[in-house]
Parts: sequence; structure tokens; C-alpha cells
Amino acid sequence: MKWGDCRSRAFPGRLCCPAAAPTVSSLSSSAVGVSGIHDRAFRRKNWRHCSSRAKAEFAENQGDQKMLIKHADDKTKRLALLEELQRSNLLDKRQREWLKDEHFRTLQGLQGERDAAHYIDSWLKDGVNHAVLHDLRISFDGEIAQIDHLVISRALRFYLFETKCFNGHLQINAQGEFTVRYGSGKAFGIASPLEQSRRHERVLAKLLERLDITGRAGMKPSFQHVVLLHPKAIISRPDAKAFDTSDIIKADQIASWHERYVDERLGIGATLGLLANFHGSETLKGWAEKLARQHRPQDQLALPDFMTPKVQASTAAPAPHTAALLAMEPSPADCPPATDNSHPLKRKLICVSCNSKISFAEGKFCWNNEGRFGGLQYCREHQAQVG
Repeated sequence: MKWGDCRSRAFPGRLCCPAAAPTVSSLSSSAVGVSGIHDRAFRRKNWRHCSSRAKAEFAENQGDQKMLIKHADDKTKRLALLEELQRSNLLDKRQREWLKDEHFRTLQGLQGERDAAHYIDSWLKDGVNHAVLHDLRISFDGEIAQIDHLVISRALRFYLFETKCFNGHLQINAQGEFTVRYGSGKAFGIASPLEQSRRHERVLAKLLERLDITGRAGMKPSFQHVVLLHPKAIISRPDAKAFDTSDIIKADQIASWHERYVDERLGIGATLGLLANFHGSETLKGWAEKLARQHRPQDQLALPDFMTPKVQASTAAPAPHTAALLAMEPSPADCPPATDNSHPLKRKLICVSCNSKISFAEGKFCWNNEGRFGGLQYCREHQAQVG
């Protein structure tokens, strides 16, 4: 942490440091202090003479224990399915190519998200001012947001990290268009990960409002979007005046990016708002746990329609890959009968299959299709398994 712009009048000419600088605990009993000067009055005096950047860094970074609320989902069942299907002799050319590409994309995505999670966890280790949720998939009014990594600060600032793992050369032009060029010379246009993350923000903001996750005096949460690339990625950027790519970084640069973010973008007004909206670590943990309960895992056995296996004319025993698929199918116990109208959770916003909370839209869909769901309600994952 740089302290060149934070001087104390109590010690003219000397720089404040984390051990002798004021802590937010001197202003708010809900914050967590650090070791150093124990005279609260002296710390208040020092605090008044710290720069806005120093205050913002304290508000974002103090703490002494980590709050990792959600790990990434286990994708081993998905990988096993893709690997097993590739051994089938019933596939046509299109199905084989899709399975090969999907297996590669899944492995690549898992590695990229795993690496990014490592850098995020290292950045925020031993901290109580940020809660971390990896691989969060939420739903609101039929819209889905798959957030690779979500970091929440005690000032109700949400950092949405979108992970991209490219083997090629990433090029970004002045219009914000993304292209990946590989060694063979082939170039492929890709969707903007920044715009993808902003779409996630819209779903997240609606969900936060419904969950009543708001700041003091009704202050709304703020959002920051960051794209994380592999540390060895090659990036060609446009002129910053044409298109700002400062939030597109290599995953190992997270800590330095955040320092620049606080230094260059949080002015006095933003800092005062951040401090006014500062909450206790228990409140932060409650927010994160409430969001974690809204996680809607993706069906690992889902396949596109064109991947439906061909019907065998023979009545012989199923092939090995078919047996593997059957073994992965959910048991009837996982999906209660749709005709069970006496269920105690009937017409409640709780999935009767997994007991997780669901949105009103999910419940309404089930209730409007009583013939299929028997008057009960399911989350999106289990809706597909009923009827």
C-alpha cells in the first residue's frame, strides 16, 4: 500500500503506515481495527488528515479473517458425461464435433476459473471487509446470470469478475469489439465480456432489491466490472481515449488493479459515500449467505436437442455409454411426484425437490401448469425433470 500522500500533523514530515494510521473503527464501532496506536482520540485526529485514497483503501481492505462464502460447483459429473459420450459409436459427425468442442470449452473454462479463484482468494485472504462467492448462478423473472466470481465489500460495492481463458492473441479495437487470433492465423470474433458482465449486473440488481439488500438510508449498491485473463495472455489494446480497457486485466494483477482503482477513481465524494455506507462484517456475511442461497446450479446432464441419442433397433443390453448415462440420471426420490397435492410446501416459494428458495416467476410458472406439476413448485433445474 502506498502512503506517500498520507501525512500526519502529529509527526510532521513522516508518513502514516498501516501500523500507525487511523482505522475505520475509530469512526464506526462496526468496523474491525488493526494493531497500532491505541489512543482513539489521536487516531481520529490522524484520520482527518489522511487523503481520500488512504481512507478508501482502509475502508476496503482492513480485516483479519477470510469470508469465502461459496466455492465453485463440482463439474466432475459434466466432464464424465462428455467423456463417456465421446466413446459412443452412435454419434454422427455433428454430435462428435460438438462433444469435442464442449469438452474442450468446459476444461478450459474450469482451469481459467480455478486460476482466477486462486488469485482472488490470495488477494483477499485474512480479510473481513469482503465476502467472496465463486461460480454464482442466479435467476430472476426468467433471466439467468452466471457470475464467475462475485466480491462484495462492506460498503455495498459489488465486483463482478468475468473470467476468460484464451489460448490466442486477444485484440480489442476502438469500438470495444473483441477478436481472438490463433497461431494458425485464424481470427474469431467473440462477444464482449464487459457487456456480458453488465447484463449480469441487471439481473443481480433486481435480485438484490427483492432480497432487500440495500445500504443505509436506502442507498443503492454500486457495481464494478472486471475481465480476468490468463497471466500469460497476449493483449492488443486500443488507445485509452477511444475505448478504456483498464478493467480488462491479467488475473495475477487483481491486487494492483484494485489499488489503482481506489487511487484514480474514488474521489472525495465517492469516499464519503463509501464510509457513510459502511456496514459490519456480520451484515456483509449475511448478505453473501443470502445470495448464496439463491444459487441455481446448472443441470450437468443437460444436452442440446440435436444430441438426443438415436434409437437402437436391437433390444440388446444398453451399450456401456448408455449405462453410464442411466447411472447419472436422478432417482425418482430427487423429484417428488407431480400429483402430490398434500405436500406441506405446496404454493410456497420453495422448491419441493431441493428445498431451495425460488423466485415468484418460477413458482407462478409451475402453478399455471398444474397439470404438469400437480400444484407444486420447483426450481428451474427440477422443472425440467418433472412431467
